[in-house]
Amino acid sequence: MSVEPGGEPLDASAASVLAQGVDGVLEVLAVSTDRVEIAIWNPDGSQAELSGNGTRIAAAWLAARSGAEQLEVVVGDRTVVARMLGDGTVEQEMGQVVLGQVETIDGLSVTPVSVGNPHAVVLGDPDTINEIGPYLEVHARFPSRTNVQVARIDGPGEVTARVWERGVGETASSGTSAVAVAAATHEEGDVLVHFPGGDLRVRLEAGAALLYGSAERVS
Repeated sequence: MSVEPGGEPLDASAASVLAQGVDGVLEVLAVSTDRVEIAIWNPDGSQAELSGNGTRIAAAWLAARSGAEQLEVVVGDRTVVARMLGDGTVEQEMGQVVLGQVETIDGLSVTPVSVGNPHAVVLGDPDTINEIGPYLEVHARFPSRTNVQVARIDGPGEVTARVWERGVGETASSGTSAVAVAAATHEEGDVLVHFPGGDLRVRLEAGAALLYGSAERVS
């Protein structure tokens, strides 16, 4: 995922970045010392309501420019408060998490979760993500499509998962997916979520989530 300063609808430069195979572009709509408003574009041209990794990247980008240690990242109607903890970790207040009841969808036990964007969590073998992910993403149960996670509980407070991201396909890591998986498997407390792209830590308290991870520049 990359940051693309702009303020207009997705332009040619951002579209070019998407064409290079990244899993999303963050378009900067407005910025000050400690607040940035962004739009999140998927490779298929759709916009995401929220991204945990994306908001963390935007926060780290602005912190590097302004020196602010606490920032607000605005996406649509949700504001994520991010704090730079000094060891490279970013703490994010992701807001309320709505955990649905387990549903049976064509033989799959699915837990719907809203983290400001839609998720469908399936307990099972994470290596089945490329079968289950594209099937559930466009299932009639989810008329606006959904992000999909297949997760395995490794022990108390520890989960391994893979992600099929709506409008993207399989992605190596996802912040909102980490929150959804943590909520579907534990509901409360600290949860370490292992993704192919690295680990994210979630703290669930009173229906809200804190997300912990890093953001590293790759070019």
